[in-house]
Amino acid sequence: MNPPYTKQEKIRFKHVDYAGIVFYPRFLEMLNDLVEDWFEEALDRPFSKIHETNGIPTVDLKVQFKNAARIGEILTKSLWVKELKSSSVVCGFQFINEQEKTVLEGEVTLVNVAIQDDRKRIKAEAFSEEMKENISKYLSLNT
Repeated sequence: MNPPYTKQEKIRFKHVDYAGIVFYPRFLEMLNDLVEDWFEEALDRPFSKIHETNGIPTVDLKVQFKNAARIGEILTKSLWVKELKSSSVVCGFQFINEQEKTVLEGEVTLVNVAIQDDRKRIKAEAFSEEMKENISKYLSLNT
């Protein structure tokens, strides 16, 4: 089994609501940050370069909120590949708190696209062989 891509994130004031727990859309921003970091740090394909001619939009997202996260806590965010197709990748993700409780988990489907005609048309485009090889390093058989 390949290890997941993992990052830690401290829950800050900007993440929480009046009750002091993470406001749910902030979790989706944290997930997007995790995906963006994975592409830049692990796959050597930073979004700053991708978005010059391509994109990697989310086309499906399944999320389960398991436990609240509070200001000051540190979350460990993990992402792994469940399925790799020619132009898309299905990733599992999980956020765990310091007490080893799952805060958030789910799956996200990303599609590699080419942007054409001055950003008027978007079309799925196969990943390069090099990119598939890099993504495969995070493929987990235990999804």
